[in-house]
Amino acid sequence: MKKNWICILTICGLLTACNAKKAADNPEPQNTEIAAKSEGIDGLTDEQVAEGRDCENATTMTRFVACANEALRRTVSASEQMNWAYMTNINAETEAAVTKSETELMAERSKLMEAANKFKASDAQNDDELRQWNKIRTDTTQPPPKDPAKRERLAEISAKLMGYYGSAKSCDGAVCRDLGALSKVLETSRNPEEMKAAWLGWHNAFDSQKPLYQEFVSLANEGSRDIGFKDLSEVWLAGYDASSEEIRAQVNELWEELKPLYEQLHCYVRAKLAQTYGEDVVPLNKPIPAHLLGNMWAQEWNNIYSIVIPHPNAPNIDATPKIKETMQPIDIVHNVENFYTSIGFKPLPESFYTHSMFVKPADREVVCHASAWDLDTKGDVRIKMCIEPNLENLTTIQHEMGHIYYYLYYNDLPFVYQNGANDGFHEGIGDTVTLSMTPKYLKEIGLIESLPSDESCKTKKCAAAMVDTMTKMTINQQMQSALEKIAFLPFGLLIDEWRWRVFDGSIPPEKYNEAWWQLREELQGVSAPEPRDENHFDAGAKYHVPGNTPYLRYFLARVLQFQFHKALCDAAGHVGPLHECSIYQSKKAGEKLIAMLSKGSSQPWQKTLEEMTGSPKMSAAAMIEYYQPLIQYLKEQNQGRTCEFSFEKPIENKKAEKKVSQNAKVASDLKPPIPMKPMLSCYNRCTKEYYQVPSGSGCVNIVLCENDF
Repeated sequence: MKKNWICILTICGLLTACNAKKAADNPEPQNTEIAAKSEGIDGLTDEQVAEGRDCENATTMTRFVACANEALRRTVSASEQMNWAYMTNINAETEAAVTKSETELMAERSKLMEAANKFKASDAQNDDELRQWNKIRTDTTQPPPKDPAKRERLAEISAKLMGYYGSAKSCDGAVCRDLGALSKVLETSRNPEEMKAAWLGWHNAFDSQKPLYQEFVSLANEGSRDIGFKDLSEVWLAGYDASSEEIRAQVNELWEELKPLYEQLHCYVRAKLAQTYGEDVVPLNKPIPAHLLGNMWAQEWNNIYSIVIPHPNAPNIDATPKIKETMQPIDIVHNVENFYTSIGFKPLPESFYTHSMFVKPADREVVCHASAWDLDTKGDVRIKMCIEPNLENLTTIQHEMGHIYYYLYYNDLPFVYQNGANDGFHEGIGDTVTLSMTPKYLKEIGLIESLPSDESCKTKKCAAAMVDTMTKMTINQQMQSALEKIAFLPFGLLIDEWRWRVFDGSIPPEKYNEAWWQLREELQGVSAPEPRDENHFDAGAKYHVPGNTPYLRYFLARVLQFQFHKALCDAAGHVGPLHECSIYQSKKAGEKLIAMLSKGSSQPWQKTLEEMTGSPKMSAAAMIEYYQPLIQYLKEQNQGRTCEFSFEKPIENKKAEKKVSQNAKVASDLKPPIPMKPMLSCYNRCTKEYYQVPSGSGCVNIVLCENDF
């Protein structure tokens, strides 16, 4: 096709004149249908659509959506390539390259968002086109400002924040320690002062980043306003196929269901720590000092399992010794892939193994934080992690592999649908599979040698003793799991609760640190090792804050994984307690999971959840069912203790306005799949029934059923 014959005309008379001129200059017979298509009578040629270029010239939503999908695929892939190079080789050259690519991506997103706003909902040919158009308009965690200079500055700040995080160290004279070395102290030491020094070393390293983050907030909020939102928090919450008020209400309901379980675990752990370090270090009526919980952010407590283990004399189910003895990092990855292929998933492409980073390089700075990557939406998937041979790292790879397979199974969808049904789905898939890593499974694949069984007994006394042993092993195993999954719950809420308030202005810069620790004490029952003032920026010491990664997804994933697990166990035909189920080698469970992954975000997550579990509502019921043995144990152990401390509802917008937000009005205009209704659907987890109440009155939070405690 000749470039000079592109006619960007919409008036019939002018189009006729253009075609007449073409006919005069080129007397060959014309197939008008083909000519119209190739010459782009709607403003774009087929080549432009296929390459995702000049999409703003489209005059129909159909052609714009097709073009925008390709434009995003092209620019996001280019940006991912540069980000991968940067994260695996941090230096001035790769920082400049990633800044340039991020600026180009932001410019493309800004252009597409502005072009999308030329259309209105009624221009859509069908619901699918409408959904894609709306995602193009709003599907971003960091809306770029329209001003090119500010857009470039935002990209520069983003790169600097992440680069600083990846290369940060705590130095004492000439001796410097990175996050890995400092974390190792918290994981293994039992000296409170040594742990405190490591904790302070990492957190103090981020004091200088507060002004940069403050500027980031200002620019990201400006970008949010440029696309019609009040601030960045509303942009983040817009991706849940519901109003921000509805999703916050649902999260509140989940927390109210799970809060008593967390409270019981916190009470038990605090008592055990007080026994270990003394009540002068861990007072029984105050929050737990953060540096004593075995993790730099006290988000998961599995590294203090040896302190809180319920039955230390029971046989230990620990695959780490065998993993260290028999596996290199790449063997761990192959082991995880084998689980997925056992349930019918396709093998990973060979490029996954040749391009991924499994070991920390000795010759350069990298970000070791585990992450999964889709570099071209065509099969170039990778994992970046500095793997150490142990069960914890095997579990982490299991989680990341969930992302990898999600990428592979939705790669055939339009680009804007290449995401989880909601972001909690994406985080929850790998964790769902980890629930199948039962002792029986670990024995089956050779990572533990034997398990006790009452079948080996010939007397009732022997059988009773063996059942007691197996019960104690179950409690130990559930405690180890709860230290990761239940302990995490309030932390999974407070990261975004803090940022939502920062974004909407209810937490001003001069209160960043005060508000951070107020939330941590109120929600987690965790305090700083020593008083922290506004000269510090402790939120910035958590990867997802400088990385601008929304965090609510991780809370939702903790809940959804148990819903998914129960549904998959049902598909596998499991009979017995939920915590004993493994879907290993169940093709029926695999088929059900693949069906969900293949949908991506092409339909409302409520529909995808219903297809998977039978219910469109997120529920904590399966999680509570799973932990029933531990719940009973904690109740017994905490008798006589004062367990409560100041909990607040975490998803309450303290600067909320009574009027409908601009975003809600837009959502109403778009006729969303789950429209706002005057009635609120509530779930009674005891009777397993739904009921309706006026939306303003709220659900009755049934915390405990008769058989829970």
